[in-house]
Amino acid sequence: MKIVRMIGLAVVTASALVLSMTVASAHDPDTAEGQAAARSFMADHVPAERHAVTGTAAGVPCVNGKADIYPCKNVDLLSVLPLSGLGGGNGNDIWGWTDPSSGKEYAIVGRTNGTAFVDLSTPTSPKFLGNLPSNGGSSSWRDMKVYKDHAFIVADFITGHGMQVFDLTRLRTVTTPQTFTADALYKEFGPAHNIAINEETGFAYAIGSNTCSGGPHIVNIQKPKAPAKAGCVSQDGYTHDTQCVVYRGPDAAYRGKEICFNANEDTLTIVDVTDKARPVQISRKGYSGAQYSHQGWLTGDQRYFLLDDELDESRGTDKRTKTYVWDLAKLSAPVHTGVYSSPATAIDHNQYIKGQYSYQANYQAGLRILDVSGVASAKLSEVGYFDIYPSGNAANFNGAWSNYPYFSSGIVIVNGIEQGLVVVKPNLGGK
Repeated sequence: MKIVRMIGLAVVTASALVLSMTVASAHDPDTAEGQAAARSFMADHVPAERHAVTGTAAGVPCVNGKADIYPCKNVDLLSVLPLSGLGGGNGNDIWGWTDPSSGKEYAIVGRTNGTAFVDLSTPTSPKFLGNLPSNGGSSSWRDMKVYKDHAFIVADFITGHGMQVFDLTRLRTVTTPQTFTADALYKEFGPAHNIAINEETGFAYAIGSNTCSGGPHIVNIQKPKAPAKAGCVSQDGYTHDTQCVVYRGPDAAYRGKEICFNANEDTLTIVDVTDKARPVQISRKGYSGAQYSHQGWLTGDQRYFLLDDELDESRGTDKRTKTYVWDLAKLSAPVHTGVYSSPATAIDHNQYIKGQYSYQANYQAGLRILDVSGVASAKLSEVGYFDIYPSGNAANFNGAWSNYPYFSSGIVIVNGIEQGLVVVKPNLGGK
């Protein structure tokens, strides 16, 4: 689908919160899918919560299905740092950084009005270190990734936002909360919905921008403070999310090449981006039940891809959260092999696979953890969850936006739209 940016959606208002809900679009705003998602998101908005859980040395264990006020299974609560302690606004995306010199873990927390940095050395008492303000306005959609100890941050629907670059090693000496400035600003695009980074090659992929027909805008970030444009992937138009890897999967024809797996609104689109100036589309495949192809992640062996669809629950008769399983034995002919249906009835949003588990942030249903060891037969099973939005599990845009499960300590951080930073610890045992 071709992206056409919406003009005139922003409405000047004294309320920064209302502004944040009107100046950003989660999808291509000139399509029915994008318009429906934006309307639903804004209609579901509720004020930020102030419920905090900190200072309990051992956290709050999940006992009899509850940890503090939150429904849970095999996941303990360590802390909640509400948005009021993170610089305000509402929450969106999240990522993490581990300092290679100390092993200290940090949360990078997206918000409508900026990016917060949090020291997780004591995960039961996270410490807010400061805020990098948004470049030029407020947006409900902000995203960030990390490469070579730098954070790369984009925001949707802020005309001149570009890509902020922040040197995370500056956090080492912070003792009191700061207001930070970016170390560099990439200006070859303005708004962008999302960003992916292939840390192995040092290329960033800004997606849903006002360039490249909304497809991946490729940036060489091998010198993090001097990013340079490297290419465009525009053949299939607007890309909502992507994972780009050096391919080591079963298809011998593409081993060693850099491949992007794109959620392209109504398809899974696979592109060879080895030559950044001449990307080649390998395949473009739709699937039964498609409403809005949102995001997905490869299994560790790169044979399978799990895809979430953001609108199939609200538009379909079966309201259960669904995960679409793809077999990628041949990249030129991906096969949709099955669907996992969750017991919950919430919208799925972002998922990341670590080992045999997929960690899914599913809005009102919170963090859901699936065992993917049976993926070859399209059999997934839920082994744990932590519901940060205990008041309901409807197909509405509240609660868990995203999560980051890659810390060596085993903690998982979740960013809630209303809740802020939630730090948890899965206890999956032999599962």
